[in-house]
Amino acid sequence: MIFDKFKLNGKVAIVTGSSAGLGQAMCIALAEAGADIAGISHARSNETTREEIEKRGRRFLSITADLAQMESIQPIVSKAVEMFGHIDILVNNAGIIRREDSINFTEKDWDDVMNVNAKTLFFLSQAVARRFIAQGTGGKIINIASLLSYQGGIRVPSYTASKSAVIGLTKLMANEWAKFNINVNAIAPGYMVTSNTAPLRADPVRSEELLARIPAGRWGMPEDLQGAAVFLASDASSYVNGFTIAVDGGWLAR
Repeated sequence: MIFDKFKLNGKVAIVTGSSAGLGQAMCIALAEAGADIAGISHARSNETTREEIEKRGRRFLSITADLAQMESIQPIVSKAVEMFGHIDILVNNAGIIRREDSINFTEKDWDDVMNVNAKTLFFLSQAVARRFIAQGTGGKIINIASLLSYQGGIRVPSYTASKSAVIGLTKLMANEWAKFNINVNAIAPGYMVTSNTAPLRADPVRSEELLARIPAGRWGMPEDLQGAAVFLASDASSYVNGFTIAVDGGWLAR
């Protein structure tokens, strides 16, 4: 049955940025499909996510980590394996943004964003891929890109650079790791109701301009990413590699 290909029973997923927003919604979706979850968070509590996962009969491991630091990467993998015995899925969702006119943008704001959104994404993927290879099981890596992986945007130079890098790295990793039965793909969310877009939604002029540009006529909700996440994490996408799915209400088609 085709629906069986979407089931994640017995699988273990690491999801970064799991405490709220897109990450929390994807954790819930993966758990509903059958996966146990290792949720990575930094400043926020993972307790709400834990409650939602355990309510669905799945196990949840909360890991606190600063993804701006390389030293956080190996402990994430080690703790997940210690708890669950194996890893099958990685969702690189965590990301940060800094807004400032490009003419005034600082080196710190550049480095802070690039470290989390691109550098750690790559090296965490590398660490998990090594685990997949050691297990001999293959696996799934899902990177969270952005509309600004395709467009320049304004006042977010390091975010644009980092999300453009996400699509490039997704293709590169897919090219190199497909031979190990590792699928690497990405999701590019549109303008979603998250903390990152709060300043835009709070500006009535800017919000109206954005909504007028979205064919669906509404902001995306975190739940809108759930179907794509389950698809890319499951056997249903076993021959999908190096591709980025836009979940954007039609923004890129406009």
